[in-house]
Amino acid sequence: MLQNIQESFQKSIAVKELSLNNPLLLKALEEAIAAVVECYRGDGKVLFCGNGGSAADAQHLAAELSGRFYYDREPLFAEALHVNSSFVTAVANDYGYNRVFARMVQAAGRKGDVLVAFSTSGNSPNILEAIHSARSQEMKIIGFTGESGGEMNALCDILLKVPSQDTPRIQEVHILMGHILCQQVEEILFPKA
Repeated sequence: MLQNIQESFQKSIAVKELSLNNPLLLKALEEAIAAVVECYRGDGKVLFCGNGGSAADAQHLAAELSGRFYYDREPLFAEALHVNSSFVTAVANDYGYNRVFARMVQAAGRKGDVLVAFSTSGNSPNILEAIHSARSQEMKIIGFTGESGGEMNALCDILLKVPSQDTPRIQEVHILMGHILCQQVEEILFPKA
């Protein structure tokens, strides 16, 4: 068992090192940070969506922005689109599960807002529908995905592609990049005196 535990740590470290040494990924992360800062400076909001573990990541990062990250400051409007279970189940029942995020983007998204969409494969149908809805609302779209990028390659304004095909390792880097994004946004918008 100890060997398996150590191998998991090593695999996680290896993907993080590949990510750290990937200039395109780091540039995309810088662009994502700048896009979120611009959104908030324009009095916009950031909407997050994902399925399963990616839904947890979406909710986690929305909380870091709307609550606080490292220090007390004004709250920022950030919401994970799956948190209203009555809405999700009603839309899934009435329109199909593929529309659950797209419908909320249609209701809440406005020009200048940002959609942060998580899909390790880049091919989750309900995430793709949300992206199409965000595009029609003239929102900026930031995608978090894995090595291939899937269909999200052609649909996102900024795409953070973790250099791995292993879902847990991809998600571990997603939350790391998400934390970096939240920290940088907080420091830029609310600089300490």
